Amino acid sequence: MRIYMDMCCYNRPYDDQTQIKIIMETLSKLHIQSLIRQGKFDLIGSYTLDYEVSRNPFKMRKLAIMNFIINNIKGYVGEERAELIKPIAESIMEHGVKEKDAYHVASAIYAKCEYFISTDIRLLKYKTDKIKLVTPIEFVLEVEGEQ
Repeated sequence: MRIYMDMCCYNRPYDDQTQIKIIMETLSKLHIQSLIRQGKFDLIGSYTLDYEVSRNPFKMRKLAIMNFIINNIKGYVGEERAELIKPIAESIMEHGVKEKDAYHVASAIYAKCEYFISTDIRLLKYKTDKIKLVTPIEFVLEVEGEQ
């Protein structure tokens, strides 16, 4: 199964962990990363994600995220696909999604991902039949079943 995680998701472990929701999302995101390392899911990246990672002002965080992606990526939507991604992203933006978020989702759709995982509540309101947008918690519950 192909999955795409956006920058909000990668940054979740570095957020303030005093709220239970953030703690649960962090634990779910780290569990997903463990499952990716085990080969249970195919992680997809993109030039949009690379750009966002490169803009992270915290060097250790940037390196940790980059290393995880580099060591675990199974597919990549490169900048040479930008003209193919653009109309998908523009269509998504018509629904009020911000540009960078639209390009993330468009890249995941282009790469034929089944899931787009994010902690961005505003972005998660966007619905399409082309990909399922979920939080890390929802993803874990869906793929492992509620217990």
